[in-house]
Amino acid sequence: MRPVSIHTGAWRFPGAWPDANFSFPKLVQLIQTLERGKFDAFFMADHLALLNMPMEALRRSHTVTSFDPLTLLPALAAVTERIGLIATASTTYNDPYHVARKFASLDHISNGRAGWNLVTTANPDAAMNFGHDEHMAHGERYKRAREFYDVVTGLWDSFADDAFIRDVDSGIFWDPSRMHVLNHKGPELSVRGPLNVARPVQGWPVVVQAGSSEAGRQIAAETAEMIFAAGGLMEDSQAFYADVKGRAQKLGRNPEHIKILPGCLVVVDETVEKAQAKRALLDSLVHYDSAIGSLSIALGVDARGFDPDGPLPDIPETEASKSGRERAIRLARRENLTVRQLAQRLGGYAGAAIVGTPATIADTMQEWLEARACDGFNIMFPYVPGGLDDFVDMVVPELQRRGLFRTEYEGTTLREHLGLPRPANQFF
Repeated sequence: MRPVSIHTGAWRFPGAWPDANFSFPKLVQLIQTLERGKFDAFFMADHLALLNMPMEALRRSHTVTSFDPLTLLPALAAVTERIGLIATASTTYNDPYHVARKFASLDHISNGRAGWNLVTTANPDAAMNFGHDEHMAHGERYKRAREFYDVVTGLWDSFADDAFIRDVDSGIFWDPSRMHVLNHKGPELSVRGPLNVARPVQGWPVVVQAGSSEAGRQIAAETAEMIFAAGGLMEDSQAFYADVKGRAQKLGRNPEHIKILPGCLVVVDETVEKAQAKRALLDSLVHYDSAIGSLSIALGVDARGFDPDGPLPDIPETEASKSGRERAIRLARRENLTVRQLAQRLGGYAGAAIVGTPATIADTMQEWLEARACDGFNIMFPYVPGGLDDFVDMVVPELQRRGLFRTEYEGTTLREHLGLPRPANQFF
């Protein structure tokens, strides 16, 4: 959910909720529908600045503002019981203590349903919102992120699981011998600790990562338990799946304890033709100003000066997302797209999409799962509430009928939903 739909035309679709970003009652309805569909988790993506695109495009964007996810998700925890709650928090523009404390609190409030999407922040405009004149270099962001992860998980292990004895008769609330002071001093960070929140219900909230550059793949192999992958061609996803899980295994990790989920926009209807018409209508609602703005974000350069009907020119490297840049360039070269065609593709949603009937969608998902291209999918909806309702009411029953998806939650925590072990405390 970014914050409710990733497609640029979503808010304009007939019957869609244009104001869903800032309507708490509507967000409650959406997450409760997802929980009825037995989804693993609700993932709230986030960014720390207005999207770095020209105002002509920005004024058309429904993702320009949204709730802070770590304010929203605790509220949604109170109106749900089982569905996981994953939020983005940047390692570049946060301190580890803040992140550790907020996610530990969310895990307790939700009774073990929290997940942290560790990101380094690609948008250079975010720097100026946090007192910096320039965005941190890509390599430096990932160096900080790796140390940041060590500090956050170390803070989550500040207390043993049995530290809080709450002995009413003796008057002893907790046992100081079951507390660890981190005293971390590294090249990027200095944090004493301990965290002033009891160890999370899950031990650690589930750690999620989404980078697909070389640095992103490496930090994912070292730290991630869930990976939001880029999607695209199945053979590319198979290669990514094998690469990251192979790296993790070489590091001594169990590759089955990393769940790789490519992003996938799903458009469903009673016939393939109706679903394709729905997608075409959705794409037609994207204005060229938005399209060229999305292309500029993907490339990390201002694309407004490019010849719209010419080929994509050579693009220099910047400090923006390297993987996003490479995907856009590869798409343009592979399909011989003009700048206009590439922009229109990126302007709505350019990632993996499955458009069809419940049966054909389930066929494709089953093929990907059996081909070891993924462990599941990060489902995105074309618009809300209708696109979300259609998936839950039409696709989920077909997946359940095939034995590919649960019919009931078997556990109560996000780790239990995903089949992930609860980490042992590294200090006790």
